Amino acid sequence: MITKNQLYKHLESFPDEFNLEELIEKLLLISKIENRIEESKNDKTISEEQLDKEMVEWFK
Repeated sequence: MITKNQLYKHLESFPDEFNLEELIEKLLLISKIENRIEESKNDKTISEEQLDKEMVEWFK
């Protein structure tokens, strides 16, 4: 989740004029990054070894 303060901060970095698609793309990216940071803080990540094992299964 993104806060208003975070939104304002990111909006300040935008040019004076931009299209809605650019805003939506940036907000989605920010949201994904914030979610991953939160997962990392809460130990909801997997180790590199676990990832390697899962990737082997994906590509069978």
